[in-house]
Amino acid sequence: MPVVLKYFPQTSSEERPAGERNLKLAVMLEEDMEVAIKVVVVGNGAVGKSSMIQRYCKGIFTKDYKKTIGVDFLERQILVNDEDVRLMLWDTAGQEEFDAITKAYYRGAQACVLVFSTTDRDSFEAIPSWREKVEAEVGDIPTVLVQNKIDLLDNSVIKNEEAEGLAKKLKLRFYRASVKEDLNVNEVFKYLADKYLLRLKQQTAEEPELVHTTSNKIGVFNTAGGSHSGQNSSNHNGGEVINLRPNKQRTKKNKSPFGSCSIP
Repeated sequence: MPVVLKYFPQTSSEERPAGERNLKLAVMLEEDMEVAIKVVVVGNGAVGKSSMIQRYCKGIFTKDYKKTIGVDFLERQILVNDEDVRLMLWDTAGQEEFDAITKAYYRGAQACVLVFSTTDRDSFEAIPSWREKVEAEVGDIPTVLVQNKIDLLDNSVIKNEEAEGLAKKLKLRFYRASVKEDLNVNEVFKYLADKYLLRLKQQTAEEPELVHTTSNKIGVFNTAGGSHSGQNSSNHNGGEVINLRPNKQRTKKNKSPFGSCSIP
């Protein structure tokens, strides 16, 4: 059952003309709201998912590898085509033993980064499986394929034509990146934000009163009360709903429930 977040005026729909309601919504979207996009970063362990998010949100890189246990989360606020966008980046564990945990966090995602390592053949061959896992939970969402650690090309176990062929087969935008050298990291997330905004605008143009629709049961975000780490669940139209923060797909401007990792 789709989850639909709509704008409802204080008066009932019968009391206001449709044109006035739509105008009120347009003003709200343009002046009072920002877009919040949940992005999941997936792939085998040790391919650089955590490092990529740390580099993008905090501008730092560390050589020390620490296995992600379950899921981690960071956010960054950016400006895309004069639109305020809050990217909520979910770093998921790449080990099979965490599958049951990470699957639950795919739900509600609006974009995805599939990552493999230049020096890890298994991570490359696992990409189609990771794609299937994400699609099984959220369907077709803006997605990119990233080959990380291209600073280690001398140790590469993947041919250029193989990587390009996989991207073509999956019909995905392909980036070669080096988190260590900060190469193409910003471009990956900028592309996803652009792609999602385009889809959102097309959607709202087709359904003027619709603020945002997700094709999955979990992903209703609530900005009121609580802390980022706190979660609770409820039922919405018969499906389980996990409430997290920050929330809604559009949240109030200048109202950050917790500190962001914005870089000047």
